[in-house]
Amino acid sequence: MDNKINFTLPPEVVTQVNEALATIATALQPYLIALSPDERRALPKMSDKTEPFVAKALDYVSREPQFAPPYLNVEGLNNDMAVHSQLTPILRQVRILSDNLDDTTMEAGAESYVAALMYYNSVKMAAKMDIPGAKSIYDDLSKRFEKSTSESEDTPAVVQPG
Repeated sequence: MDNKINFTLPPEVVTQVNEALATIATALQPYLIALSPDERRALPKMSDKTEPFVAKALDYVSREPQFAPPYLNVEGLNNDMAVHSQLTPILRQVRILSDNLDDTTMEAGAESYVAALMYYNSVKMAAKMDIPGAKSIYDDLSKRFEKSTSESEDTPAVVQPG
């Protein structure tokens, strides 16, 4: 396995990022809502094809308001589209950041796990050869791979350094 994660984050960078995220969350909090899964499923979705349609309808309703049904809140439509237009670029940036964070933590976790398995397999061999001190380490680490009746864990693969 390639060692792509060959660094640590300086504590001041972690602090700076956490402070920046807190600032962003605080700034956006009054304007964000939370939907339940059922609410999300029930909503019609704005897509790349839908956005121009809504923009055209908004243009038409401002130019030809006589065709707007009396129950249509035109100001609400304008506000909704404005919020959508303001938040979409932010959402795109956050998704890219989220994807990169997810990829990096996944890679770091995988590299950590593979390295730990290498050590575990080495200790396992040492315990089989009755090398002093290995058995207690093996017994402790092997708990990770004990099967319970409620869950089934994968057994570790023998990892060859390389």
